[in-house]
Amino acid sequence: MFTRIRSAAVAAAAILALTGSLAACGGGDDQAQGDGKTLKLWHYEGATSAMGIAWNEAIKQFEASHPGVKVTFEEKSFEQIRQSASMILNSNDAPDVMEYNKGNASAGLLSKQGLLTDVSAEADKRGWSKALTPGLATTARYDTRGVMGSGKWFGVPNYAEYVMVYYNKDLFAKYNVQVPTTLEQLETAMQTFRTNSVTPISMGGAEYPAQQILYSLALSKADRSWVEDYQLYKNKVDFHGPQWTYAANTFADWVAKGYIDKNSAGIKAEDMGQAWEQQKSPIMISGSWWYGRLVKEATTFQWGTFLFPGSKLYPGSSGNLWVVPAKAKNKQLAYDFIDITMKPEIQNLLGNSGGIPVAAQTDKITDARSKELIANYEAISKQDGLAFYPDWPAPGYYDVLVAGGQKLINGSAKPDAVLDEIAKPYNDNLANVGK
Repeated sequence: MFTRIRSAAVAAAAILALTGSLAACGGGDDQAQGDGKTLKLWHYEGATSAMGIAWNEAIKQFEASHPGVKVTFEEKSFEQIRQSASMILNSNDAPDVMEYNKGNASAGLLSKQGLLTDVSAEADKRGWSKALTPGLATTARYDTRGVMGSGKWFGVPNYAEYVMVYYNKDLFAKYNVQVPTTLEQLETAMQTFRTNSVTPISMGGAEYPAQQILYSLALSKADRSWVEDYQLYKNKVDFHGPQWTYAANTFADWVAKGYIDKNSAGIKAEDMGQAWEQQKSPIMISGSWWYGRLVKEATTFQWGTFLFPGSKLYPGSSGNLWVVPAKAKNKQLAYDFIDITMKPEIQNLLGNSGGIPVAAQTDKITDARSKELIANYEAISKQDGLAFYPDWPAPGYYDVLVAGGQKLINGSAKPDAVLDEIAKPYNDNLANVGK
């Protein structure tokens, strides 16, 4: 997400600081209870993001409804938590409630390792299980193998997200480019920009953006059964089949034609977003998590969004999860806080701030841009178009896909070789599922 990824130096320093504090606090009673006066909360959303705004209000409401209880909030980077989660949650310094990435390779792996609290009883008692559609609940439930979609509740999402195309209306108008509805039209549009010496796509090859574009291209040739095979291991996936082959070849072709800058392999997501805000490229393909921030920051030009053309499936799912670590010391307070984030007033605030709520009162969403964002999400959801994210199937797969995307960008490996590289760890993990 836009505000999640900091520079490598900052993330590394934060991890070192965190690991040092955890090493110092090792040992002690694994079942130690808190004093009931402090809720230790970690998340990685920026204060101006839709989630940050809504959750700040939730903190205020929590403290007002819990006299004498203080929320101790610590902002962590997405990379810091992603890289150190097992160590963090296996320590006695674990938070009471934490935002964590969903999917088999993330929340599923931690649930399998016994590091997350089973919140199934709370989900039923407090109505969370009824508030979430089956599609959104997919990422909240994991079986004994750590595979999402069934089993116990190990997390609760209170927002949703999907990948779309952000476009600069002013630049589209300047070069007489129409909003494309097919991939062929998208490529024609990008060629028009390139002819005018404009790089069409703002890219962040060092983090998640490249792999999400690669996956979007694969999904344009896929159906729901392919998604379930890839994400839920229902059948073996052929990485040299038509879906991934088309994706890798097309991505490499876009680089060769200058639609993607061949020097963008080392660019972070944050820098990608800033470049798009500075109008260096007319197109950015990324998630709804940018939306609220762009509303506030991209004010010097007209912009809009459209769904990835030529597809009925899109990267997307519930948002990240509220999880309660197994070693949390104030679990009841954690459940109370999660419950507040699911209340209509917090959901409505999230929706009007540029996010996608899961349980809002639709007539209370008054912001025009937010209505458009939510309407597109609802259209995807109704057609069963959420296809999750490409890095979910296997632990460590995020880094594998980042490396693959970088090689396609800088040309250090051909598409077939990249497909071989991303196939191996996926298939290795598939062989170990259930063991």
